[in-house]
Amino acid sequence: MNQSQHQSEKTELRRKIIKQRQSLSQEEWHVKSQAICTNLFNSKLFKQAKTVLAYFSFRQEPDLNYLFSDNTKIWGFPRCVDKSLSWHIWTPQNQLVIGKYGIREPHPDSAKINPDGVDLILVPCVACDYQGYRLGYGGGYYDRFLSSPDWQSIPTIGIVFDFAYFPKVPVEPWDKQLHSVCTEVV
Repeated sequence: MNQSQHQSEKTELRRKIIKQRQSLSQEEWHVKSQAICTNLFNSKLFKQAKTVLAYFSFRQEPDLNYLFSDNTKIWGFPRCVDKSLSWHIWTPQNQLVIGKYGIREPHPDSAKINPDGVDLILVPCVACDYQGYRLGYGGGYYDRFLSSPDWQSIPTIGIVFDFAYFPKVPVEPWDKQLHSVCTEVV
């Protein structure tokens, strides 16, 4: 398969999954999201983590808000800055701003997170496969971030609904394998 066919396959899969995700009713989205949060909460990696990097749901990604009231954890969230992700501490009392892609982000003045203190990264995905490879939105933000020497040794969990968890997704040489994947199915 040549590069343009490969890109076309990724684009089509991305479009199909996002459409399927956005067709979920609000109730079904909440129920599936809560089940993912329960599965995360019960996972060994999550239980042991003190500082967790997460994301705010966008375009009906699985919603992790149910976890954020866990004040035993330090929560970090990304800001899109140029072509990179900048990670900042956030608590439910902190103000959020809308970033350049329409995604909620911590305020630019909030404290940055040092990679040395991070125990777990919850990674948003359009789709994932059984080997831990993810299909993102195509901007490369997470690929660049997860490949950075400062961050690459931190455990990662890809977050997807079960309908977006496949035996195989199209993989590029620069794609970074996630440590595990969490869906609403146990």
